[in-house]
Amino acid sequence: MQIGMIGLGRMGSNMVQRLMKNGHSAVVFDARAQSIEDLHKLGATGSSSLADFVSKLEKPRAVWMMLPAAIVDNELTKLIPLLEDGDIIIDGGNSHYHDDIRRAAMLKQKGIHYVDVGTSGGVFGLQRGYCLMIGGETATVQHLSPIFATLAPGADGTVEGTPNRTEVAAAGSTAEQGFLHCGPHGAGHFVKMVHNGIEYGLMAAYAEGFNVLRHANIGLQTAEIDAETTPLSHPEYYQYNLDVAEISEVWRRGSVITSWLLDLTADALHADPALSQYAGRVSDSGEGRWTISAAIDEGVPTPVLSAALYGRFSSRGNDDFANQVLSAMRAGFGGHHEKPPVK
Repeated sequence: MQIGMIGLGRMGSNMVQRLMKNGHSAVVFDARAQSIEDLHKLGATGSSSLADFVSKLEKPRAVWMMLPAAIVDNELTKLIPLLEDGDIIIDGGNSHYHDDIRRAAMLKQKGIHYVDVGTSGGVFGLQRGYCLMIGGETATVQHLSPIFATLAPGADGTVEGTPNRTEVAAAGSTAEQGFLHCGPHGAGHFVKMVHNGIEYGLMAAYAEGFNVLRHANIGLQTAEIDAETTPLSHPEYYQYNLDVAEISEVWRRGSVITSWLLDLTADALHADPALSQYAGRVSDSGEGRWTISAAIDEGVPTPVLSAALYGRFSSRGNDDFANQVLSAMRAGFGGHHEKPPVK
């Protein structure tokens, strides 16, 4: 099957390569000419403009956009006039599901089909495959199923079946293959949104746990004795110089908290136990915020996911002024002077 890919970054380029390795053909376009050339050398059909890109696609055209959410509408404005009735636009980025619903309604008036695909797999997707969460019309999703089946990991036996999953539940479902039609327009990105919200929470839990392990030797350190420092009541309880990298390694084997995130953490800690190349400034691309917003609308408590998101805000220094206010109040009511930062 032929696919057109707009956006050849870390995800888009690898997805094209995975598709071509498994017999599909691809027409590609990107703002960076070198990205197009790199895939052209591997067998993709390059294009010099959006018009050239569309002209090289077989009808009905299937155009997959792998772009940052903030520029999707701008790209659609340029792309839509070049398409025809029956063509398909797939958004595989991390768009907000509200935008999917709006775009699908707008494109339907022009006879163009729209599919939203929440895509997880990162830079390892080329080898491992991608988990795909899909929203859109049933017939359109079924038409694209060869593409989804190739991009997904497939039911290769590396993941054991769920014991309590009945044959009735499994019948007709593609979940075991790694892709799933979740529902109508927006459903794919809604599921991916919550997926990423959970990801924030899991990452925060690992990070906080490893931080506790790293400071388990606080009882061996010389503590300051002054009115501004809470004394450590039982230093004898914190006498451990733990090898955090090796702990991450043993947890990977048989532990209930084993996961791919733990695998990546262990690899990073073995490469550099102090993680000296990282400043600790953690970005958020939107999905965590949207998950919490949806939870508020639904009246569903999400304290863990909320705390994880706020932790990312804090990592970027967004609580600096709040902390200055705290210091100012302490100085005001009790004459407490700030201690110099620990270097």
